[in-house]
Amino acid sequence: MATVAAPRRFCRCACFYTDNLYVARYGLHVRFRGEQQLLRDYGPILRSRGCVSAKDFQQLLAELEQEVERRQRLGPESAARKALIASSYHPARPEVYDSLQDAALAPEFLAAAEYSVSPGADLKGLLQRLETVSGEKCIYRVPVFTAPFCQALLEELEHFEQSDMPKGRPNTMNNYGVLLHELGLDEPLMTPLRERFLQPLMALLYPDCGGGRLDSHRAFVVKYALGQDLELGCHYDNAELTLNVALGKVFTGGALYFGGLFQAPTALTEPLEVEHVVGQGVLHRGGQLHGARPLGTGERWNLVVWLRASAVRNRLCPMCRCEPDLVDDEGFSDGFTREEPTAVDVCALT
Repeated sequence: MATVAAPRRFCRCACFYTDNLYVARYGLHVRFRGEQQLLRDYGPILRSRGCVSAKDFQQLLAELEQEVERRQRLGPESAARKALIASSYHPARPEVYDSLQDAALAPEFLAAAEYSVSPGADLKGLLQRLETVSGEKCIYRVPVFTAPFCQALLEELEHFEQSDMPKGRPNTMNNYGVLLHELGLDEPLMTPLRERFLQPLMALLYPDCGGGRLDSHRAFVVKYALGQDLELGCHYDNAELTLNVALGKVFTGGALYFGGLFQAPTALTEPLEVEHVVGQGVLHRGGQLHGARPLGTGERWNLVVWLRASAVRNRLCPMCRCEPDLVDDEGFSDGFTREEPTAVDVCALT
């Protein structure tokens, strides 16, 4: 009698609750383990950025304590939102929830993915089917979705945004957008996109970063608009690899900019700027320092997919740069597993 393998259990690294807490008004990511540690590690730079009075510092402490508490509640609250949305939300574009079809994907993307699984496929051949934005930084661009699919997805996202359903923040730096797993789009859309199309591409483009071993993801849409989020400060992604697709609408400004691999933000002097093109996706390593310039006019919506390989991150957490201290969680969580990973040479370890 055949046995069915139990679903994989994904975990977080415990640093999620203490490290990389973003303080927007000071434009700074901090580690927070108490008042004295915060003063010792960040006192001078905080004062240089405007945190000068006792009141300023106490307000910062309160905000950091609230953020830690929010992160500790994330798993149960996200599961509750997803259940409520599944039972009560009525989509405007139900076809978006159908299983991913080739018709939703740009011909160039389909051709690149088809080539990647063909006999004898290699990096040189694949690069003939992509735009190389920067060979040095390993940044590439390719059309991903058709214009009609981008429009349908945007209409659905706006409908959800305007509904009375509960909404979670996409991440700690963005306040406006949608978590796709809560909306029910992971299974029909994002998992097939990763497994069928992105993994073959990434295996050729980023073999040393786990590109051929992607086994989870975190997908979300971010929204930038006047009066809401306008820009995004320097950061790294909690991912081995990232896909960033411009969905629309009409906008000016908001260009991506890139520094070095795990470069300190304070050392960024001459970043590479990359303009958004609606329907096209930018591929880069998660550890590539990057951000987004301020929006000028209009609204910008982007789909961001953090692609994760447990065989890589189980050895070294990309956020704290230490061996991960695993904490059980729900869903794909942060992509760590308790299984012993297969030995692999990874760029994160160099």
